[in-house]
Amino acid sequence: MSVTISRAARKRILAEAAQSPNEEVCGLLFGGESRIVSVLPTINIADNPANSFEIDPAALFAAIRNQRGGGERIVGHYHSHPEGPARPSVRDTEMALDTGRLWLIVTAGEMSLWRAGAPGQLEPVELALASPPSNRQ
Repeated sequence: MSVTISRAARKRILAEAAQSPNEEVCGLLFGGESRIVSVLPTINIADNPANSFEIDPAALFAAIRNQRGGGERIVGHYHSHPEGPARPSVRDTEMALDTGRLWLIVTAGEMSLWRAGAPGQLEPVELALASPPSNRQ
């Protein structure tokens, strides 16, 4: 199954990662089963943000409350790897406990997408860029 990402979401994540090349940036992904339509950058509260990430719980709980009130659906999260490939690290794999959640990893201007399967497993997912909006009237 392929998942599309909006052009605006992709641009925002790449810009955020480029602005903090020495620390992992992170945030939430919103959309549906097969699409990422928007993102919410969050503070990385990890003890060592140069090589790990932890999404700010206040931002996560606010997004959950918003979703319960009819707001955007959380489909996963993203983070960057300042060093190394856009593939899950051992730590990422160990943290993958929410079955079905998307994990988007970005490094050096490239992205990869993964879905949490059984606890401790991340499976690759094809990531496609959403078509540009039509200018037809």
